[in-house]
Amino acid sequence: MTTSDATAAITVGVTGTLARWGVSPWGAVTDLDGSTVDWFVAAEDRWHRPGEEATVRQDLLDGAPVVETRLAVPGGDVLQRVWTVSDGGGTTLLEFENASPRAVAVAVTGPVVADRERADVPVEGIELPDDAIVLPLGHRSTVRVALATDGDGGGVRRTTVTSAPPPMAVARGWRTITDRASRLALPDAGLADAVTRARCVLLLDGPLDADTDPTGFLLDVAEMVRCGEPADAWLVECVEPAERVARSGGADVVAALEAVRSIARRAGDRRAVADVDRIAARSAAGTSPPDPATVADLRAMWDRPGSRGRFVRAVESRLARSSAPGEADLCPGGVPSEWWGNDFEVHGLPTGSDSSVSFAVRWHGARPALLWEQTGTPVRLTAADASPGWSTSDAAGETLWSAPERPAVRRRSIDLSADD
Repeated sequence: MTTSDATAAITVGVTGTLARWGVSPWGAVTDLDGSTVDWFVAAEDRWHRPGEEATVRQDLLDGAPVVETRLAVPGGDVLQRVWTVSDGGGTTLLEFENASPRAVAVAVTGPVVADRERADVPVEGIELPDDAIVLPLGHRSTVRVALATDGDGGGVRRTTVTSAPPPMAVARGWRTITDRASRLALPDAGLADAVTRARCVLLLDGPLDADTDPTGFLLDVAEMVRCGEPADAWLVECVEPAERVARSGGADVVAALEAVRSIARRAGDRRAVADVDRIAARSAAGTSPPDPATVADLRAMWDRPGSRGRFVRAVESRLARSSAPGEADLCPGGVPSEWWGNDFEVHGLPTGSDSSVSFAVRWHGARPALLWEQTGTPVRLTAADASPGWSTSDAAGETLWSAPERPAVRRRSIDLSADD
């Protein structure tokens, strides 16, 4: 599953500050003022320009805004990692690792502070700006640099570069934040990472424009609040979009009003909760939930631009969703056939206004064993598609679901009597 489209920059930064940087598909880093830090690699064959190389690959660590870019050189790769720490109001670091068998040199252009002295050697074979620094990089060694200014315009000391937490630790910190909403450990790791990525995008870039997509805005804000954003600060912003969605009706009205209700409840505004309940009773009457999305649908949804909150809701609704007041259905649409035989677990999926469920699926031969635990007011759990006839109102327990049925295979008949 891709983490971004082919041309869009990935935002890195820290929450609670305005410090933001964009990372290009080849690893160039640009700040809000337009100042860019780019990189080049001198290998044994030639200078490599990541912005022009077809061998560049880019991914995120665990879906967090920690960007890893790989550039192929003879015998292996040179890796660049970009992440932001909170030091000095937000400091972005670039780390280069030589995973090839031969020594290389990395040239970095732009205002940076390195964790070592620059190489005092002439640069040949490439035209570089006057502010470029060249850093030798032996086999399996790393070097770090930091952008020379932070979010408040102050300087970065070399000790900050060397003592900053490593990229994997920063990625784990982001996962801690996003897991406040829910935690997914799925056979499709790319789908779980995409949920983390969606939440990080929202926390760094904010919600969609409310005028363009009011439902998407509300779903985005609700997801941000689930991750720890202050609910009361957003509640006032949600009133007008919620009224617009309620007046227009449509398939999204239930999702939008549920989002507003969750924000109001987390803000402790009982009056707002009662208002939403009253609007929902009038606007959502007669509506039915959409058909469960397939894994392929979810992958396609992530690859399209739009509300990241809507994407997260679609993924979670494929695992558990409220089916009626006081009821929730697990794995609507059944356990995806791509996951059969693979254990998975989910934690903290909403099943009502003040309830959630965590469950794990462990396979016993062809049959999935379910272990569940409800938090808050227990609801009646069903699995209409995954195990018809099963239900429980117990707060916790375990059971053995029915073996999923494989779809019938349509066999094509062959006329052996036909002439060649």
